[in-house]
Amino acid sequence: MTHRIAETRTDDGVCPTHVFAPDDAGELPGVIMFMDGLGIRPALFEMGERLANGGYHVLLPDLYYRSGFVVKDGSTLFTDKVSREYWMQHVLPTVSIANIMRDMPAFLAHFDRRAQLRATHIGVTGYCMGGKLSLAAAGHFPERIAAAASYHGGGLATDAPDSPHRLAPMMTARVYVGGATEDAGFDDAQKQRLEDALSAANVDHQIETYNARHGWVPSDTPVHDPAAAEQHWNTLFSLLSNTLE
Repeated sequence: MTHRIAETRTDDGVCPTHVFAPDDAGELPGVIMFMDGLGIRPALFEMGERLANGGYHVLLPDLYYRSGFVVKDGSTLFTDKVSREYWMQHVLPTVSIANIMRDMPAFLAHFDRRAQLRATHIGVTGYCMGGKLSLAAAGHFPERIAAAASYHGGGLATDAPDSPHRLAPMMTARVYVGGATEDAGFDDAQKQRLEDALSAANVDHQIETYNARHGWVPSDTPVHDPAAAEQHWNTLFSLLSNTLE
């Protein structure tokens, strides 16, 4: 397994991008993995390595590169009032859909520059805030994104002008959404709104609710659920293998 850091130059600066690939691999499809709110850390490296070992060339961009934000204590980021307010005011705006979609051509160019990769169509997967970015990418880059997954993502179908569900008519990817139980960021109303939007646009999709709490996939979260995380891997590999291989 190879894990290296590439400096991806975007319109707004240099984004450190973790690259995972199996050793001595042949031609591989590519996958972009959008991080959760806790940011780049060993738990996400574990996930990137497992995804790559499944036969994929994986990019994990540090989406906090604009702010330089590093989470010092993941257990208190969203529970400590001061930490949460700082993150909401100074960090979250830098990872807006508009900003990350402006970065996407640079990420896609990474695949295009490598002859050993199947660069035409790629997959995307995201967690927490990354789930929203994954669906947004499918809508903004339908000619490139063939598979899009969101796990315990929030804000997928809101009243916001940039809500991903509004992009359903542009999507050509197969879409998988795994929601959490009792998740205010993606409640039953949002699930139904997303279902209606994807169905109306004839998007091949599946939306499921896991018997797990928001944030269940990464191994370092307080609500990590090993069984539900394994179910996530099963659905993700099924989605990717049925669309990219």
